[in-house]
Amino acid sequence: MLEGVVPFPPEFAQRYRAKGYWRDKSLAQEFSSVFHQYQSRIALVDGERQLTYGDIDRLTDNLALNLLELGLKPLDRVVPTLPNIAEFVILYFALQKIGAIPIAALVSHRFAEINQFVRLSGATACIYPERLGDFEFEPMIRRVQQGNAQLKHSIPLSLLKQLIEKKANLSKEKLRDIRIDPTDPCIFQLSGGTTGIPKLIPRTHNDYSYNSRTAAPVCGVTRDSVLLLALPAAHNLPLACPGIQGYFFQGGKVVLSPTTRPEEIFKLVERHKATHIKVVPALLIRLINDPAIASYDLSSVKIIQSGGQRMQPEVRLKTQRLIPGAFVQENFGMGEGMLFFVRPDDPAEVKLETCGRPICPDDEVRLVDNDGREVPDGEVGELTCRGPYTLRGYFGVPEYNAKQFTPDGFYCTGDLMRRHPSGNYVVEGRKKDLINRGGEKISAEEIENLILMHPAVQNVACVPVHDANLGEKMCACLILKPGKGLQFPELVEFLKEKEIAKFKLPESMLVVDEFPVSTFGKVSKKALSEMAEKNANH
Repeated sequence: MLEGVVPFPPEFAQRYRAKGYWRDKSLAQEFSSVFHQYQSRIALVDGERQLTYGDIDRLTDNLALNLLELGLKPLDRVVPTLPNIAEFVILYFALQKIGAIPIAALVSHRFAEINQFVRLSGATACIYPERLGDFEFEPMIRRVQQGNAQLKHSIPLSLLKQLIEKKANLSKEKLRDIRIDPTDPCIFQLSGGTTGIPKLIPRTHNDYSYNSRTAAPVCGVTRDSVLLLALPAAHNLPLACPGIQGYFFQGGKVVLSPTTRPEEIFKLVERHKATHIKVVPALLIRLINDPAIASYDLSSVKIIQSGGQRMQPEVRLKTQRLIPGAFVQENFGMGEGMLFFVRPDDPAEVKLETCGRPICPDDEVRLVDNDGREVPDGEVGELTCRGPYTLRGYFGVPEYNAKQFTPDGFYCTGDLMRRHPSGNYVVEGRKKDLINRGGEKISAEEIENLILMHPAVQNVACVPVHDANLGEKMCACLILKPGKGLQFPELVEFLKEKEIAKFKLPESMLVVDEFPVSTFGKVSKKALSEMAEKNANH
């Protein structure tokens, strides 16, 4: 097993195997039978390109062999920052065939994040587009290489395309000779860690396969399903919940959208008769409020799966009026594992109020108070959980794990929930200091630490402000040094120089003389949020 990965205790691993949750197969083995079984069916659509399962098998074999020849090997970590294109999917399954481990980076990440991922994981390769919009990736990757000696391979998208198409010199036997431990990670997902440094979530071949296979039927996925995917494909929800993996397990079709522009999504839904769409509430709000929705035939849509943040009931009700055949399926999930889904046969009020219930009989949920005691049904407590697809520890951070996991292996999520009388769960907020901007979790501490570097700033607290479309936006509340001044555009430019993802930039600023404090003498971010809300409404 890769050093730094926390294994499941033997008695739990034995139980999960005995119950058939874990099949002790690598993802490469799992999908080998999938690619063979459905080889003539269309698996993936990217613009005018259509790839069958057989095409994907052939192209991923070829790419895997070319990557081996380039020097990649089992357990090497790889950071791909690619948009929603067929090459991402081909790369993902090629890496599975050689037992290399992708890091679920996003194309919106910049130097600060990519450098962290490479350093934390010990990555040996980065794969990136030459340019996206007005941003050139090559200079950034070169700088990451300069500070990380183990990062040997920088592979631009143009070279990746060549490696996919160029006939491999190595024999297929090389792939058959590779032995992959199914308890090793198949991917590192990223946490929304509150400490400013995202933690790496090791998802094993055993648990990630089970994750997707089990989520698929809960979401009504069959061989006739067509998934329209506009969310970033590397995220846990679009990739595996059930995501690309789950639709492939069923022999379904995945249509990649390069954009989240509503009219482009509607066109793709109508053209390909998409049955499923994955959204975060912010995207769904944009879709249902775009006038173009009335100009397209969306009657093929059966399920709109929503995750990332809580959805307001009125959004779901308006969606059902505009797309009457669609069930808006709320789910609550995490890169760390545990998945809750509302079921199609839940009563109407339960669908509106709750985020669902777990997908596996061996998913264990405890809602606890600040002293770790379980709260009675109906009362709010912190979600702690363990199960066959929920991690037992973040990668390489034993001290942090000691705080985030109970001695008996329950993961302390920081999310607040209560159990509904139906047996489903209701999200009531969070203990974590995170701002949920349209489903992207931003660590307040990360941005606060950067703002404190500004010479005019004495103290800072970043807080969420309610937003009708995104759920939350970030406001930077500042105490300035005596005699200093700072305008909001100056602050934004200062943060841009820190080379962070654009979605992490604050969208408003509030200057105060002092911060309100709680009865315990801590800064009251709740009171600051209320002040920022009032300021925004004036």
